[in-house]
Amino acid sequence: MEIRIQSIQFDATNQLRDFIQKKVAKLERFYDEIMTAEVTLKVVKPKTVENKEAGIKLMVRNEELYSNRVCDSFEQAVDECTSALEKQLTKYKEKTRAK
Repeated sequence: MEIRIQSIQFDATNQLRDFIQKKVAKLERFYDEIMTAEVTLKVVKPKTVENKEAGIKLMVRNEELYSNRVCDSFEQAVDECTSALEKQLTKYKEKTRAK
């Protein structure tokens, strides 16, 4: 699986990039035919407490799965996105096996 990380209007640290790589790579345990994963990170402009937004788009065969979260930190947002995508992948896998 190819993982692309895009940080909009800021530079993501290597530590953050490594964290994202590990979290997204674990999604292959739920469905091993993920082609690419696109992770988008951005800071939402109003300087509120929860202003870190992470979106993860997974390309699987004939389908795109997407999750987006806004949290206190990018790590928490990515963690919640991957949890949501785990559920989506499980449902998608069951749906494709039923056919």
